[in-house]
Amino acid sequence: MSTLIVMITEKQFLLSILIALSVGVTVLTLAMPLVAGDNLGKRMKSVASERERIRQRERERLNASQAQRASLRPAPKAYMKQIVDRLNLSQWLGTETAKMKLSMAGYRGNSAEINFLFFRLVSPISLCLLAITYMFGLKVGQFPGMVRFGIVIAATYAGIKLPELFLANRIQKRQRSIKRAWPDALDLLLICVESSMSVEQAFRRVSQEIGAQSIALAEELMLTTAELSYLAERRQAYENLGIRTGVESVKNVTTALIQAERYGTPVGQALRVLAQESRDARMNEAEKKAAALPPKLTVPMILFFLPVLFMVIITPALIQVFRWK
Repeated sequence: MSTLIVMITEKQFLLSILIALSVGVTVLTLAMPLVAGDNLGKRMKSVASERERIRQRERERLNASQAQRASLRPAPKAYMKQIVDRLNLSQWLGTETAKMKLSMAGYRGNSAEINFLFFRLVSPISLCLLAITYMFGLKVGQFPGMVRFGIVIAATYAGIKLPELFLANRIQKRQRSIKRAWPDALDLLLICVESSMSVEQAFRRVSQEIGAQSIALAEELMLTTAELSYLAERRQAYENLGIRTGVESVKNVTTALIQAERYGTPVGQALRVLAQESRDARMNEAEKKAAALPPKLTVPMILFFLPVLFMVIITPALIQVFRWK
């Protein structure tokens, strides 16, 4: 056991592990595009299935039928559901904010909520046990007892925040994809509306065309189309689109559609103004990123470019001086 501990704590062993991990991550990064499947086709197929499921559910509700409905997403694993139900985690760990974030991240249904609650329970316990084993069982490093205890607390806190950080990262990527494709989607929506299409048909057409740029936006528009076909109030479908995306430009469009639905104002004129504002906002964001590039390049240039430049300039002169001596 002491030989194993000595081997684990050696610098060469730790360095070799880090090198192996780096090589593995690099190979995985290069190989992922080659083995990636057709995500667009799968997502569009799932959205179509979701629409059919919603319509079937509404018919069953109107007919007072008790038939079982097929679920779009896979059912949660049995042991996860048992743990969540027995410990009543939905009351202790589940919140309306968490449900909204799951929807914004693209995870819907009872299965996603159960998985999230399960990992909110398991991740801090797992990291806490791992830290205790590493700090007090193996006794790695010459740390005082209070420092080891602090490391265990930090690992537990990281386990608590890990599911939330994963959700936040997922939401950020999804919103970035929607923001990038939203101005083009607005232009397509304006063309469809001005060609005498209804709003529902326009949403359906745009969701089919915009999928090549943003799968997330295509999914949200398709779900909005499904909600427009069965909800009693169309306003609720527009509000749900703004809530699910969490993007300010999308909320502005949904507000304009709600006002047009309520007061009978022309939809095309509002969409034309909002489309221009979205394009301007996207251009301003690109210009802001371009303007922030020189300050970000200052530190890498000082650390990497200037030393090499000085070596290239000074080395020939030094060689000549040493030869002259």
